[in-house]
Amino acid sequence: MTLRVGLVGYGTAGKVFHAPLIAATPGLTLKSLLASGALGRVVRFESRFDRWRPVPKSGWRELPGRDEAGGVLFDLGAHLIDQALQLFGPPRSIHAEVNRQRDGVQVDDDFFVALTHESGVISHLAASTLAAHPAPRFRLLGTSTAYTKHGLDVQEAALKAGGTPADPGWGTEPQSGWGLLGDTPVATKPGSYQYFYAAMVAALRDGAAVPVAPESAIATLEVIEAAHASATIDRVISGGRGCHG
Repeated sequence: MTLRVGLVGYGTAGKVFHAPLIAATPGLTLKSLLASGALGRVVRFESRFDRWRPVPKSGWRELPGRDEAGGVLFDLGAHLIDQALQLFGPPRSIHAEVNRQRDGVQVDDDFFVALTHESGVISHLAASTLAAHPAPRFRLLGTSTAYTKHGLDVQEAALKAGGTPADPGWGTEPQSGWGLLGDTPVATKPGSYQYFYAAMVAALRDGAAVPVAPESAIATLEVIEAAHASATIDRVISGGRGCHG
């Protein structure tokens, strides 16, 4: 889900910003688990998008150049980074590997980003277009137990199948897709993409607060830029405003 938003005064007009994964079903479940304290002290967060797409598709995501913001780091990485920052706060350091793995591609199609957050949590974020056997979508490792979740948010598949948020049971995942807290299945909380867009309408029409602060979007872009820099020079980049090394 993307919105092309011009942020006057922030110098980021025309950039592509992503609806936060915190409004997706797994994101709501992660927030609930963290708030419950069931994991103990969280030490590592693993989040990834794996796809099997050996033949590139056409479209802006496959176009080179900074103005196009193509490649999986700008596309999928924006989701993963935004969520990690919301859950665990700003990074103290960033290290990344950004690669082109498929023949003939002009933009990155594979990445790994490690964020060491100021909170002490380490996030491992990744995406691949050559993952015929996907790894878990999420893993949260804590001092008391771990949470593991396979599969993607159910809302996108429901929309593609012709469903709408008005349908009964919208955003509800079947038990077969639930994650495990230790050995115990945990029901995935129903998602609500629609509330993000309703909040955007209220902000544009009525002057209500935007659902994602411009500073949050900029922080995600800064981490993406730092990740590209880290991959280029093959070293750790310091975090914070501007993410300068």
